[in-house]
Amino acid sequence: MDQPSGRSFMQVLCEKYSPENFPYRRGPGMGVHVPATPQGSPMKDRLNLPSVLVLNSCGITCAGDENEIAAFCAHVFELDLSDNKLEDWHEVSKIVSNVPHLEFLNLSSNPLSLSVLERSCAGSFAGVRKLVLNNSKASWETVHTILQELPDLEELFLCLNDYETVSCSPVCCQSLKLLHITDNNLQDWTEIRKLGIMFPSLDTLILANNNLTTIEESEDSLARLFPNLRSINLHKSGLHCWEDIDKLNSFPKLEEVKLLGIPLLQSYTTEERRKLLIARLPSITKLNGSIVADSEREDSERFFIRYYMEFPEEEVPFRYHELVTKYGKLEPLAVVDLRPQSSAKVEVHFQDKVEEMSIRLDQTVAELKKHLKTVVQLSTSNMLLFYLDQEAPFGPEEMKYSSRALHSYGIRDGDKIYVEPRMK
Repeated sequence: MDQPSGRSFMQVLCEKYSPENFPYRRGPGMGVHVPATPQGSPMKDRLNLPSVLVLNSCGITCAGDENEIAAFCAHVFELDLSDNKLEDWHEVSKIVSNVPHLEFLNLSSNPLSLSVLERSCAGSFAGVRKLVLNNSKASWETVHTILQELPDLEELFLCLNDYETVSCSPVCCQSLKLLHITDNNLQDWTEIRKLGIMFPSLDTLILANNNLTTIEESEDSLARLFPNLRSINLHKSGLHCWEDIDKLNSFPKLEEVKLLGIPLLQSYTTEERRKLLIARLPSITKLNGSIVADSEREDSERFFIRYYMEFPEEEVPFRYHELVTKYGKLEPLAVVDLRPQSSAKVEVHFQDKVEEMSIRLDQTVAELKKHLKTVVQLSTSNMLLFYLDQEAPFGPEEMKYSSRALHSYGIRDGDKIYVEPRMK
């Protein structure tokens, strides 16, 4: 059979990991020995081959000599072949079947949808635990074939594959713990629930950037579908009502939730979003990547009570009543204006006269002197000012710096300012 045209896996491997291009050493004499090869072969006598091979974007279309792959790759356990030109699963199988310890395989952005994956080919993937098929447009039929032949598969990446529906596999994959299926077009919960049927041991479900609009499932059914789900990512989904958030509590082992960029939260402040979510999700220990400490949970739950206490009874969520049972009915927080005082009423004392005045506290001592000039009939250069804090124990303080702002003295209503002429 003629070899497919293009660059082979072996050709690229020898070019990239030759001693000239990749001076990597695992120890004295630890390079990979290459048997004698025909004249003109790009292979060297020794290659410095790591156990993690990264051969992305190299234009690979075929495997090359299988015996040579076996000689080179016996120790390899991770292989990145993303963004190549592999379009035949048979060629992928020739590579993988000769990498006996392979656990991680990345085939993203290869045009593999152009060929059918037969079970005999998929069998060569049997030892793979982590498989990445992002932007490969792999059909669900292909995914099902893989699932049947990979008994130890733990992590599966199916992003950017234009899925609008999910097709159930004829058999469950009990081993899968993580499913990364972001950036598709899965809008209907009836499709998402199929993932629970296919992957009953699922621990982590990453659904970001799917326009999922609602979670249409009973609480009991959600618990049965995802009994082991610990983490769910719904970033930039289409969820728009609090009832959908409440349904996340039906997952019996849920600890981590990611919910940024959903329509429901757009009208809330950053503080409101986090606190209202934490209060509604009593079991989670991490929200949007940040740990929820016990103190933050209590603050959030108390915030939740105060947030809803003025709402009409028909609009108050059930969680409000649960939290009132826990903390009791709380008093509204006092509104404290922490803005600096802008003016103060003070007594101005000059000789035997006392005049009550309202002065602006954003002005300087020099500006105050100008304001007092007509009151005390002294020029600003001949005027000394002393400030007396009504609660200070040390007596009046001279206001000697012309450019100092009045608010920096802490002047309050009822304080006193004494004016005296400068001694000549």
